Amino acid sequence: MATPQHIVAALQSAAGEGVFPGAQLAVRLRGEMQCLLVVGRLSSEPSGPPVQVSTIYDLASLTKPLVTVTSLLLLIQRGKVALDDSLQQVFVELEGTPIGQASVRDILIHRSGLPGWRPLYERLEARGLVSGGADGNQSIKSAMLELIRDEPLIYERGARSLYSDLGFILLGLLVERLTGMGLDRWCEAAIARPLGTNPLIFCPTKGHGQSPIDLLSIAPTEWSERHQRLLRGEVHDENAAAMGGVAGHAGLFGTTESVLAVSGAWLSAYHGKESMLDDALVRQFTLRQKSAYQSSWALGWDTPSAPSSSGSYFSEQSFGHLGYTGTSLWIDPLCELEVVLLSNRVHPHRTNEKIKAFRPLIHDLIYREFVARG
Repeated sequence: MATPQHIVAALQSAAGEGVFPGAQLAVRLRGEMQCLLVVGRLSSEPSGPPVQVSTIYDLASLTKPLVTVTSLLLLIQRGKVALDDSLQQVFVELEGTPIGQASVRDILIHRSGLPGWRPLYERLEARGLVSGGADGNQSIKSAMLELIRDEPLIYERGARSLYSDLGFILLGLLVERLTGMGLDRWCEAAIARPLGTNPLIFCPTKGHGQSPIDLLSIAPTEWSERHQRLLRGEVHDENAAAMGGVAGHAGLFGTTESVLAVSGAWLSAYHGKESMLDDALVRQFTLRQKSAYQSSWALGWDTPSAPSSSGSYFSEQSFGHLGYTGTSLWIDPLCELEVVLLSNRVHPHRTNEKIKAFRPLIHDLIYREFVARG
């Protein structure tokens, strides 16, 4: 498996130019690994050791498709919930409220009316609710549900699409309500263990569901002024951190290989091959939803729209997702291409947005090298 030098050079240049301190890149085509590359260092302030294939990254919003969306598909397969069930059918606390009338489908397409983000962690702190309480964060989860319930909708449900972390916090709580398990333990039992992927884990240094992970094997994210420390092994997202590091929108940690384990299950099912996921549901979940407002969203997955982080060549049938910390996954089922890029571009500060230009560039290089030439 010889990695083309121009792809190596592009990643090395990105690390040298401060797009990120270091990164992992995995490219798989028709089930065969074409490229598994690491560049740079775990950190720049202070300078850390070189990135390894085993280096673990904060996957940020890749939590949404890898855990929350995958979990919902599994629960639909098992008859526990349906896409058009309203939230109030699961949460008695939401009965008679505007958001309670939203369906699972509405949340997945980001058309529920909820705002994209709110500093809910500040409101929890104001109530004296701090992660790690004796009730296992149950009071925090109940308060979070209440805060989102009381958040005014900012547009009429179904009138537009607005990417919302708040919606996926609700979906994570919904998975917990339906399974009777914490999202982290459900992920280990229903996704990570059946797929044989390790690590794919929440709260990696605490060992929830798996053995605790050595802190030095985890790439740090940002210097936190609030905590006066460098975040390492604890989720970068403040709302997820307030929920104990386990949430439907963020909190997952892993490597390129563990991400590929989940993406491979989706791609196999898409083509009707052996998978723990139902092929008809996978095709439904990954299809761009028709709407009057030209949204690029499928059910929890994004699809390419110009300009796209997947570059210029991925087909319209492609699906993927980004993570705020500098992570991404794109899958083109037509040529069976999977590309995972993991980095900690928020280190040492989240103001670094150079990755926006780099993502389409590297995906174009990859497509031309491994698909167009094939």
